[in-house]
Amino acid sequence: MSSMIARIGLVVALSAMLAGCNLRPLYAGGTNGVVAQELGNVEIEPIAGKAGWLTRNALKDQLGAFEGQQAKYRLTVALEDKIAGFGVRSDDRITRERRTLRARYQLVRLSDSVVVLDATAGSDAGIDVVSSEYATLAAEDTALENLATRVANQIVTRLSLFARKEASATPQP
Repeated sequence: MSSMIARIGLVVALSAMLAGCNLRPLYAGGTNGVVAQELGNVEIEPIAGKAGWLTRNALKDQLGAFEGQQAKYRLTVALEDKIAGFGVRSDDRITRERRTLRARYQLVRLSDSVVVLDATAGSDAGIDVVSSEYATLAAEDTALENLATRVANQIVTRLSLFARKEASATPQP
């Protein structure tokens, strides 16, 4: 009985400490919150290549939920997609590959064409090279799809942090 009371007291104390540490939910207010409102004002420029198409679609899927009336920002993304073999057998056949997708992106304020955010994102994936060329190509394509989604997630997270900072810097009426 006394251990139960001690546990409840510990939970109450930890809750009070957590409330005092100034943590705030990033997407507070849902689609009506300040971060969602800012994310809805971002237009995404087309991105070259298959990796660009996949990344842009992943970005549109995530930012589309917040779509606003008019764009205040333009997001430009430049991608670098590389595949490198690193597992080599004694007969010089590659057995493993690493696919890397890196993005350099800029958020430009449309009103004065100032770059307000310049950052990078990236991810990599390992691919087994098997005797079937089709299977290896399918694995490379799947890896690219997953990498594009991961890079888009990183970009949206960084844009969300920027939007929260902008919203807290701008005085609310």
